[in-house]
Amino acid sequence: MEKIEKQHLRFGLIGKNISYSFSKGYFTQKFKELGLDSHSYENFDFQAIEEFKILLKDSDNIKGCNVTIPYKESVIPYLDKLDPKAEKIGAVNTIHFTENGRIGYNTDAYGFQKSIEPHLKKHHTKALILGTGGASKAVKYVLEEKGIQCTYVSRTPKENQISYVQLDKQLMEAHSVIVNTTPLGTYPDIQNKPAIPYQFLTEKHLLFDLIYNPEKTAFLSAGETQGTGICNGQHMLEYQAEEAWKIWNSEHDKNNITSNELL
Repeated sequence: MEKIEKQHLRFGLIGKNISYSFSKGYFTQKFKELGLDSHSYENFDFQAIEEFKILLKDSDNIKGCNVTIPYKESVIPYLDKLDPKAEKIGAVNTIHFTENGRIGYNTDAYGFQKSIEPHLKKHHTKALILGTGGASKAVKYVLEEKGIQCTYVSRTPKENQISYVQLDKQLMEAHSVIVNTTPLGTYPDIQNKPAIPYQFLTEKHLLFDLIYNPEKTAFLSAGETQGTGICNGQHMLEYQAEEAWKIWNSEHDKNNITSNELL
């Protein structure tokens, strides 16, 4: 009997300067454990999102991609369709390459929700979100769904945002959840941390850092010294990765996907 050769399926991470990638190690190990020797995961390290076009020219056997900083928003014009949640959030971290085109999803929201829920308490009613990139939008979406009022903190604040220099004792006391969505403190620059007044943190605060490497960032360590609750981004990454895996291996409701008007 003639042996049928399995199609080689490619997956990957789209980002910039991503040699440290969590995703590549995670999925490479996953494929090994599942015996999926016809699957591979690679880093698509682009210095500009326009390089995505090069990938598309050789995308016949690409099944799915994750998207990380700084392309979660700028990748959207290159997609054919958006999942309703991704459209509402305004950021994409998962792409499913299908016969019906490239479909964008956001699994960051799911990962963040699953990670932060066990730490939330009744007095956690207001949050500061440090950073305004694609990941921050998923964070804001989840917190507001849970009835938590959010305020963005930025080095260059726009309308309805505040700057780091505006953070005083009153604002810090009023916002008992603080989420770092910036890359400050990521390995190897582990001494860096967002410029917030840590002296005003108390045991009522919860600090969540989307960074996973190092396990305890300077941001989290500074909070822990003040007695705050802390949580890093490790579980969030694992949850969002598993959700992406489900998407790549299932047929979603094609009628519930929004065509991308940007194309």
